Amino acid sequence: MGDSDDQLLARVAVDDPAATRAMVARKLPRLLSLAGRMLGDAVEAEDVAQEVFLRIWKQASRWRPGEARFDTWLHRVALNLCYDRLRRRRELAFADPPDRADDGPGPDRGLQAADTGRRVGAALQSLPDRQREAIVLCHYQELGNIEAAAVMGVSVEALESLLGRGRRALRVALADMKG
Repeated sequence: MGDSDDQLLARVAVDDPAATRAMVARKLPRLLSLAGRMLGDAVEAEDVAQEVFLRIWKQASRWRPGEARFDTWLHRVALNLCYDRLRRRRELAFADPPDRADDGPGPDRGLQAADTGRRVGAALQSLPDRQREAIVLCHYQELGNIEAAAVMGVSVEALESLLGRGRRALRVALADMKG
């Protein structure tokens, strides 16, 4: 289906099931990736993606093509939902601290790739929210600096500063993995 996002939205607005399926097929992988990296939890990422699609469905009839890029709006909605969940996590008080996974390498060397992925994911989760958001948008969602800055509501210079600080923090956190 070669429709633009705006054309699909117009069709979603009139309850076209094919357009809805096409929109989900087109946007779901990127939403799951974004939310998964921001939250570090696949189940929560699915919940965020579902909520984003509900908002698309509800807002489709009000969308005005040309006022904003649909992908910019989509990323902003997803990020806001992620931040809501992250905020709720911080507000929860735990009687006992949660168990922590062993950060050491697994006993089976065949699991090294999974261990590396887990370490990178944990390092990404340890970044301040805005630095993680910048890294995820530019490196994982493959947005250009101008578009990522627009999604975040910051200048390109501010985005580049966040990227630089985030990359340095990741280098420090993962320094022992060089080699």
